[in-house]
Amino acid sequence: MKEQDQQQPDPRWGQNYFGVPAGDRPASFDQEFGTHSQSDNDRLAQPEQAANAAVETRRAPKKIGLGSALALMLVGSIVTGGVVGIGATQLTKSSNVVSTLEQPSVPSQNNADQAGSVEHVAAAVLPAVVSIQTANAEGSGSIISSDGLVLTNHHVAAPGERSGLQVTLNDGSTHPADFVASDAATDIAIIKIRDVSNLPVLEFGDSSSLVVGQEVVAVGAPLGLNSTVTSGIVSAMNRPVRASQDGGESSLIDGIQTDAAINPGNSGGPLVDMQGHLVGMNSVIASLSQNSSSQSGSIGLGFAIPSNFAKRVADQLVKTGKASQPMLAVSVSYQSPVQGALIAGVQKGGAGDRAGLKAGDVVTQLDDRRIDSADALIAAVRSHNFGETITLKVTDERGQNERTVEATLSND
Repeated sequence: MKEQDQQQPDPRWGQNYFGVPAGDRPASFDQEFGTHSQSDNDRLAQPEQAANAAVETRRAPKKIGLGSALALMLVGSIVTGGVVGIGATQLTKSSNVVSTLEQPSVPSQNNADQAGSVEHVAAAVLPAVVSIQTANAEGSGSIISSDGLVLTNHHVAAPGERSGLQVTLNDGSTHPADFVASDAATDIAIIKIRDVSNLPVLEFGDSSSLVVGQEVVAVGAPLGLNSTVTSGIVSAMNRPVRASQDGGESSLIDGIQTDAAINPGNSGGPLVDMQGHLVGMNSVIASLSQNSSSQSGSIGLGFAIPSNFAKRVADQLVKTGKASQPMLAVSVSYQSPVQGALIAGVQKGGAGDRAGLKAGDVVTQLDDRRIDSADALIAAVRSHNFGETITLKVTDERGQNERTVEATLSND
């Protein structure tokens, strides 16, 4: 694709997390192959800033664009607000005056011992959630090993690779931590708390078993307020969310959408089910603000990285220091007006080539999942496992001549 043909970034999405304008994507944007992390040369068309799904990053959660009125941001900005107390007043006239000042206080019901309650979940999860600070960022994280490994976002941990990291545990104690590894393309990172042992850990849940409407709890340190718990439901699954990172990089997650309140500082913290299992990692929020200089909080549109995906990438980062993704080995166009993912090129000998895909094909479905954009195809492919065989529905650019093909994703 020629440079002059590229779509310019949508100004609605404003600036990145630190107020630095997001850069234009490179001329080679639509000429990349594969679905590896951004460090790989053959990754599947991952623009450094996707115009059709622009999302601004912030060092402790992100913003996303969901139409002309919405912007998405990494959950890491600083937002201020007031708290309004609401009281009840007796409106009917009466000659008898009732004063609650003269009545004994009623004990509040505590359901901490009741399995499945938010109180029970909070009591179980909070000890394994940490607050993370760097010189210029704040976020959250989940302890995943008793000797101090912490799962968090790349945009939270990366600034501390050189400047240093500090972790605050739930008991209020602070400890230095070391950067282990991260992957900007998936916004996943691992850090390690120094000189600790016997820490409580979070158990991974199976994110593929989540259903819309299921209750979930988000835990983290929004605005630096450690050990904050909010609750909500799974609002939707499989939301492709792209966010621009500092340094011209971008990340793409196949997000779990939730209405549990997620605010700046929640990034990297856990989204758990009502058994306290980690089913997602909070990473991005949407905002109604169109002002690039403003910083907003939760409007009930938050997005988390599914735990199954985060666990796979985290395991790679711990063992090898880098991450890779299953590949279809095709390039996709972001300039196409069609409903689906338009194949711009096919890597010879790759999974797509072996399946019979060719330039000009439009992928409209992957297994039982509808594909309506290039990012949707990338996110869907990444959500599958290495060596897995997927079924694709494919049409021509006019939406005709539909056919079904099977592709076996790359094994490494």
